[in-house]
Amino acid sequence: MAQIQWFPGHMAKAKREISEKIKVIDIVIELVDARAPYSSKNPMINDIIKNKPRLIVLTKKDMADENLTKQWVQYYESLGYQAMSVNLKNFNEYQKIIDKCRHVLKEKMEKELARGLKPRAIRAMVLGIPNVGKSTFINRLANRKATITGNKPGVTKAQQIIRVAKDFELFDTPGVLWPKFEDEHVAKNIAMIGSIKQNILPLDDLFIEAMTYLSQNYSSILKERYQLEIDLEDPDWVLKTFDHIAQLRKIKPLKGETDYDRVIELFFSEINDGSIGRITWEDTSCVKD
Repeated sequence: MAQIQWFPGHMAKAKREISEKIKVIDIVIELVDARAPYSSKNPMINDIIKNKPRLIVLTKKDMADENLTKQWVQYYESLGYQAMSVNLKNFNEYQKIIDKCRHVLKEKMEKELARGLKPRAIRAMVLGIPNVGKSTFINRLANRKATITGNKPGVTKAQQIIRVAKDFELFDTPGVLWPKFEDEHVAKNIAMIGSIKQNILPLDDLFIEAMTYLSQNYSSILKERYQLEIDLEDPDWVLKTFDHIAQLRKIKPLKGETDYDRVIELFFSEINDGSIGRITWEDTSCVKD
């Protein structure tokens, strides 16, 4: 897979603004996608926020492998972070995030009161790469449509402050990606979860990557969803897979040939909406020191 570079101007601006505003923030809520908790974690954030208290929230846990999600939460906690996973569709879990932030900052806020400072709202900054559910997350916490949401990267462009509770404010930022993906593993997974626009990728290569991974790790999902068993030793397995899905889903041939683009479009649509099943694209063994 070719090296992917994607750093629109609004992202460079967001990085500068985050660096400027971080001084007045009490805690950073960093969102990562539970389907790719390492690949969707922006390494630039560490340099920007330094030692600021941080809560890592794994979103979309309802679309991810439950066992691997638990492993990833434990992994981040082993690094000294506060971490938790959430289902963005379950409003009851959002209060837990606010409570966790209050717990982390309890000592700091008590010290401010002891020094005679006026009680104030906790200021939390929400960070995350595009399409990890940041707008949905903020809307749920604010209990209103506070930001524009969309099922594609790059929807949120401006920064805003949203009061969630009397003592809790959220500082929203656009999703920020790093300038380029030098690790092919990371680039692939970011594409799988829809955090970069698919039209900049060789989708046929990504389809093969995905099918290979699913065959090795989630063969039961392929069998249930597509009545498909892949023999990776068969040199013709890719064409057979395309033909099988096209026939199963009654995709009409194009000029007498399997419509590969339609098969790919259907497959990634089912990946993106979670109808294919609960999949996590990496485990903790992928972490590089």
